[in-house]
Amino acid sequence: MSAGRTSRGRPGSGEHLAEERRALLDRTLAHVPFDGWTARSLQAAASDLGYDWSLARRAFPRGVRDAIALFEAETDRRMVAALADADLAALRVRDRIAAAVRTRLELCAPHREACRRLVAHYALPGNAAAGLGAMYRSIDLMWHAAGDTATDFNFYTKRGLLAGVYGATILFWLNDRSEGCVESWAFLDRRIADVMNIQRLRGRAGGAWAALDRVLHGRPPRRGRARP
Repeated sequence: MSAGRTSRGRPGSGEHLAEERRALLDRTLAHVPFDGWTARSLQAAASDLGYDWSLARRAFPRGVRDAIALFEAETDRRMVAALADADLAALRVRDRIAAAVRTRLELCAPHREACRRLVAHYALPGNAAAGLGAMYRSIDLMWHAAGDTATDFNFYTKRGLLAGVYGATILFWLNDRSEGCVESWAFLDRRIADVMNIQRLRGRAGGAWAALDRVLHGRPPRRGRARP
């Protein structure tokens, strides 16, 4: 660790640990496009900052896994803050969700290559559970920001549907070279529209099956409310 850092307090103390973790993450992100989410990237970051490796180990006891967890958490935190400042209440629910996905990806834009490497990292054996957990936390925050208060089966249905939309959009966005990523946002809108259509079809099918069930069991059809 450099003399300047040592003079400010005990290395890795509670007062400075959060700051040191963020500094290490920032420098790690600079190395990830070349060395991936590996101990090598973390070691290079510590060297750049003049940190002893022992400090890096205290900051991230599980090594690069902790660095990834901090990256995901910080991006989610910034996404929630940005959405809180936006006037989402004036939008349709589908537009709120699109805004949430777009906001998170725009926050990741300066680190697109690191995100590409992160997708590859989550695809490795043993890392899938961590990837799914990170995606679920982000999606859950998106729905909460959109004003979702569901606690029944819809809670899981909404998150499952958004997982498909979000995952597909990430893969498209990683390879999008259009100005301002306009093709990614158009892709996102199409995927959300597809989900909305599927939900409408499911609703119609569910109504048809319910009507058939009533006929087969000799129950009278449901009648709508009398119109005035």
